[in-house]
Amino acid sequence: MATFFLIIIYLAFISLGLPDSMLGAAWPVMQLEYGAPIEMAGVLSIIIIVGTIISSLGSETLLNRLGTGNVTFISVAVTAVALLGISLAPSIIWLAILALPLGLGAGSIDTGLNNYVATHYKAHHMSWLHCFWGVGAMLGPIIMSQYIAEGNAWRSGYFVVAMIQFALVVLLFLTLPLWKRVENNKHVEGSDSLQESSDVVLAEAENGDLVKPLKIKGVKLALLTFLFYVGMEATMGLWGSSFLVNVKGMSASAAAQWVSMYYAGITVGRFITGFVTFKFSNRTLIRAGQIIALVGALLLVLPLPTIFSLFGFILVGLGSAPIFPCMLHETPVRFGKKHSQKIMGYQMAVAYTGGAILPPLLGWVAAHTSFVIFPFVNVVYIIVMLMVSEQINGLMKRHKHRIA
Repeated sequence: MATFFLIIIYLAFISLGLPDSMLGAAWPVMQLEYGAPIEMAGVLSIIIIVGTIISSLGSETLLNRLGTGNVTFISVAVTAVALLGISLAPSIIWLAILALPLGLGAGSIDTGLNNYVATHYKAHHMSWLHCFWGVGAMLGPIIMSQYIAEGNAWRSGYFVVAMIQFALVVLLFLTLPLWKRVENNKHVEGSDSLQESSDVVLAEAENGDLVKPLKIKGVKLALLTFLFYVGMEATMGLWGSSFLVNVKGMSASAAAQWVSMYYAGITVGRFITGFVTFKFSNRTLIRAGQIIALVGALLLVLPLPTIFSLFGFILVGLGSAPIFPCMLHETPVRFGKKHSQKIMGYQMAVAYTGGAILPPLLGWVAAHTSFVIFPFVNVVYIIVMLMVSEQINGLMKRHKHRIA
């Protein structure tokens, strides 16, 4: 039963990934059909992420009241309805209206499942969980590129993905009793990090009392890493096609396929990371991922032949692979299981804030200058993320020496 339950969780994360990458892949064609300014994709992205932030911040109350299974079922259903509406949207105004429920459907399930896996399962499960998000994020542009190549039919792409979501809604409805049984079962696998780490005491003040979540040392730094990671990931996904079309001179369908390779890098990387976690710590994998992503972003900056841009997208994807799941899995390790659900909600909210602010900011600047700035901005995001992450590692190391 436990294995089947994990499969259901993995499938739920495919549903999270599918819509995340579709807007960026379809936008060069959608923009022409609606006659919208190119930066409008940033506005739609903001609306989606505002919905996600709202549901992330309210996730603790919602999950406690309804349970993870019901929240997952409702969230995927809302997402499916929103995607179906987008496929039929007659104007850009309707796209903006439907963007809000699309975002609301993601926040609570994302926070709830991340915290559940971080506190109850070993690190490889977290990597594989987000590998399945990558499967969805990779399939989105692939599906969209096929329909665009067959006649700019981006609406058919959204319709097909909506039908996939509705199929998952049926599966989740049929398995609701399983969710209740598993949630009531106290015999869980257990997080390897919580069992083996002594760093959880960061949640304690000098007198031994538990402090408020935002006052725990390192929490605000952790929030910054999530801000810049998701800002970078969303920027790559939202504006990657526009960069390739406007700067590299590629067709819209070819650009969408190349961006799907970025998500393929994330997906394959997270699958591999699940095995690598048996040998290396989360912190080592986070650092290695940031360095690989930086190399990939630099390939996009350098004046090299176009094929190197494909390698750049793949490398940024491979480097991104371990960063997000490993940072999430470190949450109860760094700050304690007692605070992990609330801090997980904060992290997801700030992560989506990065996705809401940073990509539209680049879109606005690029609309007034050029998409040539795209790779330079991503290099800056990765460097800032790396520097802040190393500050957290230093804090953890000093704290460990102090209590030793």
